[in-house]
Amino acid sequence: MAGYSDTKQDHLRRLRRIEGQARGLQRMVEEDKYCIDILTQVSATNRALQSFAIALLEEHMAHCLADAAARGGPEAEAKIKEASDAIARLVRS
Repeated sequence: MAGYSDTKQDHLRRLRRIEGQARGLQRMVEEDKYCIDILTQVSATNRALQSFAIALLEEHMAHCLADAAARGGPEAEAKIKEASDAIARLVRS
């Protein structure tokens, strides 16, 4: 069971909004909108994606990582490494 199971519908709504923002960007380019206006929308879309990623990471840590840590052993170590790597990727992006 995924750590986000309880909030899956919220996540899907959020992703649909982000998808709409991305389509809006495409429309802005097609309509030759002002570059700064497009960049402003890019920034908003990036923030929305980052917010989604952080929420998903928090749920992962609260469920998957916490469960593995409670059991201990090699699986816990692997889950901690996996979460650490995911955080590093988010920080670099």
